[in-house]
Formats: sequence, C-alpha cells, structure tokens
Amino acid sequence: MHKKSLLIIGYNWPEPATTAAGNRMMQLIHFFKERDYTITFASTATKGEHSSPLHELKIPEENILLNDSGFDDFVKNLNPTIVLFDRFLTEEQFGWRVAEFAPNALRILDTEDLHSLRVIRQELFRKQVVFAPEKWLVSDITKREIASIYRCDLSLIISSYEMELLSTFIKIDKQMLLHLPFQLEKTNREQTTKWPSFCDRKDFICIGNGKHAPNVDAVLWLKKEIWPLIRKQIPSANLHIYGNYMPQQVKEMHDPKTGFLIEGWAKCAHTVMKRHRVNLAPIRFGAGIKGKLIDAMQSGTPSVTTSIGAEGMHGSLPWNGHIAESAKEIADYAITLYRNEPEWSCAQQNGFTIIDTFYNKATLDKSFEETIDALQTKLEQHRTYNFIGAMLRHQSMASTKFLSKWIQEKNK
Repeated sequence: MHKKSLLIIGYNWPEPATTAAGNRMMQLIHFFKERDYTITFASTATKGEHSSPLHELKIPEENILLNDSGFDDFVKNLNPTIVLFDRFLTEEQFGWRVAEFAPNALRILDTEDLHSLRVIRQELFRKQVVFAPEKWLVSDITKREIASIYRCDLSLIISSYEMELLSTFIKIDKQMLLHLPFQLEKTNREQTTKWPSFCDRKDFICIGNGKHAPNVDAVLWLKKEIWPLIRKQIPSANLHIYGNYMPQQVKEMHDPKTGFLIEGWAKCAHTVMKRHRVNLAPIRFGAGIKGKLIDAMQSGTPSVTTSIGAEGMHGSLPWNGHIAESAKEIADYAITLYRNEPEWSCAQQNGFTIIDTFYNKATLDKSFEETIDALQTKLEQHRTYNFIGAMLRHQSMASTKFLSKWIQEKNK
C-alpha cells in the first residue's frame, strides 16, 4: 500500500515564535504527522534565525527554485499523495507543475488569510476610502487569488467572514472550501486558576510582527492618539510593545518617560501576555484572524480591538474585552477593563469560551480529515464538476496572450 505523503510548498519557512502564519503552518504539520503522513517541506525562501527546525520533526527540507524545470523531476519522483500550497502565490508558481507532474496528488491551498483582501484594505485605508466588497471584487489581485482557489481541489479558509465573502459574493461552491481556523487544545479551566490574577498583573501590552503593516500602523496609532489618553487617566501604567522585525521608526518611539516601551521580540507570547492586564490591538486594516488576539485569549488577557481585529473570530459570542473604532473609545474601554476586576474576569471567561467553541482542535481535525478522505475517494468527479478550475488550467487561457507578446518582442 502506498504510504501517505505530503509535500508542503512554503511561501516562507515557518516561524511560529514570531508570526501567526508560522503557528498556523505548524498546526497543519502536526495534523498530518498525527495521521502518519511522510512530510516534505520545500520553499524558495531563505531561512531566518527564528525558522522552525523541521529536521527535529524528521521532516526533510528542500530548497526549490522559481521557473526551474528541476522542480518537475523533484515532484514527479516524490509522487506525493497531497500537495499543500502555502498561500496563493506559491500555487501560481508551482501549481501547474504539480498538476502536470503529480496529477493524482490532492491539491490543497492554505490561504492563511485572503491576501487580496488584506492588500485592498491597506490601499483603501491609505486613500481614506471606506472598504466595500465591490472594491475588493474589481481588483486584479483578487482575480488572481480566486483563480488559484478554483485551480485547487480544496482551499482552507481561516476566517468565517472570508468564508462568507467567497460563498456569497464570489459564489464559490462550498465543497471547494473548508473553514479551518487555528486548531487549538481546549482550555484547561483548572490550570487557568493558577495563572496570574487581575491583581498580579499590571500594565498594557501590544504584540505583533513588525513586517506586518497593520501591526506597525497599530503601534503608530497607539503612540499618537490612544496611549496619551490612557496614560493621562492612569499615569503609573506602561505600555509594553513586543514584536520581532520592528522598523526603525517604531524602535525610536521607545520613551520610558511616557511609559511607551519598545521591548523587541518575545520568545513566548503567552509568557509575556500573562504578565499584563489588558491587550491592545487597534488594527485598522488587515484580513484573516489575528494570532495576537488568540494568544491573549489563551493567556487569560482581555483585549480591546477594532471590528477588523475581531472579524471572523467569535461568531455571535461576546468578545473577550471590547470592540471599538475610535481612539477615544479604545482608550475608554481599555481604562475600564484595567480598573474593573469583575468586568475583566468576565472578559477573560469570554475568551476561554471563544477558544473552546470555535478553535476546538478535536472538532476541526475531524472535519478536515473527513473532507480529505471524501475528496480522495471522488477526486476525478470533484475535478470534473469544477469546470471553472479546469477552464483556468486550460492552456488556451494564457497561450494566445503570451504567444502574441513573444512575437511582439521577437519582431522588435
């Protein structure tokens, strides 16, 4: 019997200690390892100092090249049961090669978040234009990402809001999508009673990777507008900003006199979260679900964030803190949570309930496994009915354009 095997084509090497995307990738790796898949991880990226040592999990690591036929022999010889594309950009580069040289492999796209949604929201934010789904639909990068979803057999969608966008506005068949947020163990309520209490904690925290534009913007907004309002009401409080790869402009904001402290990289987000009483995440644009808010819930730290920050994360359940849009509202809610122990305790419990309801590893793993099994059983039929995907893979979709461009260059 052919042993089950998985090829992951990574956009980056996973960094679970610095990014939510890295955590997400490691959750998927553990899912497949628990089901006895032989896993190979390949990427065109350069490893960073915080890249996860996959070799310790006995996962072979392969450096691959863009636009290189060597990948064709590599994937043909590997002959994987499943190929997992880490974000649509890797599918664009390698999807057609996988389809040609490993045609029987189930092709899964892990979107991480909808990259196009994040890009369009950032562009609109900078132009001070209010987001609307129609503005997302007309973008070229949206068309590219949706084409990638259609070319794959299954796409993993991390946010319930993004599931709604894809099924309602694009009308993608739900058999091609699986809502798979972070796969987390249930909260050990007995263990949480041993964590630092309201009185044991002090100060505020903000955490996020400095390579991620929404995080940098959040720090700038905190510095300019939000933190001065909080500090005025609680002069003894400090705000601790954690995150790797912070740009110079953020590092220069370090100011002990005003309690605005740039702390740098935190080896363990949960450890630093548990020291602080309130998490601030004033996210003004972005997509997906936010790892920093999950970390806060898992650490028993209530959060004040925006509707973008909490989007697609908690269904109709009450948030573990407050959701607000203006600097004044965010500051007021943060001050209230910081001072009001009963409200703080209620918010903490809300976070535990959200984790156990929407991020239950056992439930999500079962759904993912059943979906994979069903697709592998009827893969040929599934692809037959995915007519748009077949059409997008047809060579004529691009051949006339590129032949014309080649002739144009040849005739110059």
